[in-house]
Amino acid sequence: MALLTITNLEKAYVSPEGLETRIINVPYFEIDEGTQIALRGSSGAGKTTFLNLIAGILQADSGSISLAGEEMTVLSESERDRLRAHHIGYIFQTFNLLAGYTALENVILGMMFGNGVDINFARQLLERVGLGDRMQYRPSQLSVGQQQRVAVARAIANRPRLVLADEPTGNLDYHYANEAISLIREICHENSASLLIVSHDSEVLGQFAEAKDFAQINCV
Repeated sequence: MALLTITNLEKAYVSPEGLETRIINVPYFEIDEGTQIALRGSSGAGKTTFLNLIAGILQADSGSISLAGEEMTVLSESERDRLRAHHIGYIFQTFNLLAGYTALENVILGMMFGNGVDINFARQLLERVGLGDRMQYRPSQLSVGQQQRVAVARAIANRPRLVLADEPTGNLDYHYANEAISLIREICHENSASLLIVSHDSEVLGQFAEAKDFAQINCV
C-alpha cells in the first residue's frame, strides 16, 4: 500500500537576473508502507529540494504530493507543519541540533511538535543509538558521529510513518558512514517507518537493494 504518492511534481527557482530554472520535474514516484528507498544524485541535482517538498517545507509550483492519504499541496503552511510533525521524521545533513540543549532535550523538543512528549521513549531511543551515557551532553560535547545519532533518535521520536534522510553521512568518514546507514535502517525497521534517503555516495548506497539515480525520477 502506498504511503507516499507523487505525480507531476514541479518546482522552479528564479535567479537574481530573473531567469527561471526548473529544479524538480517528477512525473511519478511512490513509496509503500515499510519500504526503504535510496536515491543517488550529484550535488546540485535537486535532491534536497525534493525532500523539502515532500516534507512540506517548500511549496510545489504544481503537481500532487499525497502523504498518508492527505494531499499536501493544497494545505496551508501551518497545516503542512502539522502533517510533517505527525508523519515525517527528517535527518538533516547538518543535524540541526539546538546547541543550548542536551541530547535528551533535543529529542524531547522534537516531540513537542508531534504527538506529545514521552520522556521514557526519548530515553529508550538514545539508549538504542548508543548514547545512554550521553543524554545530558550538549552537541558541542559530542563527536560528529554522536551528534548524528541524536539526530536519528529525534527523527524517530514522534513515531513517524516516513523518515527522510538528506546526505546523512556527509560529515562522517567511510567507516562511520556505513555504520550510520545501518543504524538508520535498523531504527526505521524497528519502528515500522518507511525510509527515503538521498546521497551522492555510491559505496553507502550499495547497502540498499532498491537504489535509483535521482535523474531517473527527476526527468527535467
